[in-house]
Amino acid sequence: MWRRIPATGARHSTSFRTKAVYATAGATTLALSGYYYNLKQQQRALDDSFEYPPQSSMIYLEPQQAARDPTRPHAFWAPPSREDMIRMLQEGPGSIVKEKTAAAAAAAAAAAAGTTPGSKPVVAVAATMEDDKDSDVFDLLIIGGGATGAGCAVDAATRGLKVAMVERDDFSSGTSSRSTKLVHGGVRYLEKAVRELDIEQYKLVKEALNERANFLKVAPYLSYQLPIMLPIYKWWQVPYYWAGSKAYDLLAGHQGMESSYFLSRGKALEAFPMLKNDKLVGAMVYYDGQHNDSRMNVALGLTAVQYGAVIANHVEVIELHKDENRRLCGARVRDAMTGKEFNVKAKGVINATGPFTDGIRQLDDPSIQSIVSPSAGVHIILPNYYSPGNMGLLDPATSDGRVIFFLPWQGNTIAGTTDSATKVTPNPMATEEEINWILGEVKNYLNPDVKVRRGDVLAAWSGIRPLVRDPAAKSTEGLVRNHMINVSPSGLLTIAGGKWTTYRAMAAETIDEAIKEFGLTPARGCSTERVKLIGSHGYSNTMFIRLIQQFGLETEIAQHLANSYGDRAWAVASLAQSTGKRWPVFGRRVSNQYPYIEAEVRYAVRREYACTAVDVLARRLRLAFLNVHAALDALPRVVEIMAEELKWDAARQAKETEDAKAFLTTMGLPVSPIAYPTNVPEAVVGHPVVDGEKVQPTSFWGRMSGKSASGAIVTDSFYSRAQFNPEELAEFHKVFGALDHDGDGHIDGHDLEEVLIHLDVQVEPQVLKSIIEEVDLDNSGTIEFNEFLEVMGGLKEHASRTAFSKIIVEVESKRNVDYGIKAKTTDRSGGGA
Repeated sequence: MWRRIPATGARHSTSFRTKAVYATAGATTLALSGYYYNLKQQQRALDDSFEYPPQSSMIYLEPQQAARDPTRPHAFWAPPSREDMIRMLQEGPGSIVKEKTAAAAAAAAAAAAGTTPGSKPVVAVAATMEDDKDSDVFDLLIIGGGATGAGCAVDAATRGLKVAMVERDDFSSGTSSRSTKLVHGGVRYLEKAVRELDIEQYKLVKEALNERANFLKVAPYLSYQLPIMLPIYKWWQVPYYWAGSKAYDLLAGHQGMESSYFLSRGKALEAFPMLKNDKLVGAMVYYDGQHNDSRMNVALGLTAVQYGAVIANHVEVIELHKDENRRLCGARVRDAMTGKEFNVKAKGVINATGPFTDGIRQLDDPSIQSIVSPSAGVHIILPNYYSPGNMGLLDPATSDGRVIFFLPWQGNTIAGTTDSATKVTPNPMATEEEINWILGEVKNYLNPDVKVRRGDVLAAWSGIRPLVRDPAAKSTEGLVRNHMINVSPSGLLTIAGGKWTTYRAMAAETIDEAIKEFGLTPARGCSTERVKLIGSHGYSNTMFIRLIQQFGLETEIAQHLANSYGDRAWAVASLAQSTGKRWPVFGRRVSNQYPYIEAEVRYAVRREYACTAVDVLARRLRLAFLNVHAALDALPRVVEIMAEELKWDAARQAKETEDAKAFLTTMGLPVSPIAYPTNVPEAVVGHPVVDGEKVQPTSFWGRMSGKSASGAIVTDSFYSRAQFNPEELAEFHKVFGALDHDGDGHIDGHDLEEVLIHLDVQVEPQVLKSIIEEVDLDNSGTIEFNEFLEVMGGLKEHASRTAFSKIIVEVESKRNVDYGIKAKTTDRSGGGA
């Protein structure tokens, strides 16, 4: 066979090019390897040289299990009771010294006797608190127990300061529990920074990405990576989104997550089957973080306690105290659980109350101008079949220019958020207008086979983002982009704004300012970048397997406990009661639909300062945020368990039940006592109730439109996840079968009108025609039973919406609620709420 023999010069040229390529590739590989090795060495050196807060600074410390990490508490470490916290608030940090001294003496005596102390934790004596002439004065009193307040408490306590923190309601009861659940830098803020050449916006994104990495490091069991898809429907957007995603990765640097990547049309539909495939070109997938916000907040509070802070929920500041120089020196507070009032002395006061910032500022100076511009962000929860369990979705350009996230969370799907002006209220409500807007945007991105129904909304809540104006700025027109720290003439230090992702950086900056402003002397500098939150020390991704093997828990429950409590899951599981079955052995659920167990209720009361049924259902178990109907069903058992733990009488149990029902209405529970009775024994959703008596209409159309005493039409289908109840389906089968003369599963299209007459359905011809067109019958002249159900479902949905519009107007007018729905033109400063 003939072959071409290249000339000598060409052969040498080819050989030279090949060697050059190999040499370049080798040099690049060597350089990158050297850079990576050097980076790891630097990181290891930082880890080895880092000085953890010493054991003496940890007020409640039990025997350690790992020499490498001296901050890890025992798995069954128990914080002081709430009663102890209230006492220490009244007596000041000096009471902590006395308690530590007594506990140390007891431990020494036990050691001398060759025994070990009882269940009470071994307590270390902090030298920094001994012989303190201000033994009844805290260094800092932090008002507000949300993300920022709890973050400040952790930062100050780990520096060795004497810290007290009070919260009017429960920890994270406000904005901090009503976020989008994302830990992110803000990919759209990066886009804006590049488009407008805004260096300040760029710096904010850079800071948030750095804090995102730290967030996932200090609380690995509560936060995790989440891939988020950007669907692309135009070819020119492919390079645009690719460049933006890669820039986002590059900005995160070596602390980033997995790299973004492009998916072809087929791969995009494989990863997100519910996605609308019409004109789909492909998708870009990038990574951000997600977390369980209120449980993160609780972990922050307990970590602060672990390092010596005194914290108390349901304690309201009612007055600020000033000394002879008109400087703040403490506050008068009221315990909402007992009604008792007492004074708390402090060298400095920090206002970290989020949307309620102006209320505390006006306690300091009644003539001061408001700086908070509240913005409402509404989220809804949908069933898990609306999205895959491991992939989120971002719509970067909604119908009105806003951004909407569509994310899996805690086994369901969360969608939001809106951005509209609102008023500051303790429990804001989502309006039907906002809920329907989100549903409409979701529908635009999903396959037409997925019927987006109002009845699929399991919960809906509104969170208030405190956009703030800097009172020190010369102009009062604009709002600050991230957060603001301000100190009043009397010394009230206010921290407001920001987002969940940057809580740690905000807290560090706040405590730095407090140390300078109040002349404090910390024992050490800021260390929160490396201080793991309680529950993180012994956590691993596979620890749930040991929980299954040792406690006989269901896999779903074991995974939930590990991902909600970290290494504290052992303490929770130890409280679990036997199921009485061969399998699972332990773990009685409070709801059959979710992996929450009764032991968590007891643990929340004993070790997480849960005081009310709402504390448990909303911020310890998250059931109220996931499914208000399931929360309502679980309420009696939760109240019963808490009554056993807290010795509630019948009157207190009744009050807790009614308070919880009222709270659930703000979380999306239908507000009509007729359409959704919650006060009638054995009431069934959808059966109208008038004057405590259930009304049973006889016809299908009657069941869709019962009448209340006020004449408002009510219906269950608007709220029900199933469009038809068993009685209706049986009636449909009977009527359809009577007209299906040959038994082939079809009826003539002209018989549809006769079917509707048999069912006593009264509908305008134009409405029926539009519903049939939407169902898109096959134009064969016959109708199958599934197509018939689609028509009936459309008719019922139409009747429900018409009826519901009348109900909601009536109920909201009685509540006299002004939701202030007005579009804002101001840029949002963050996406955490």
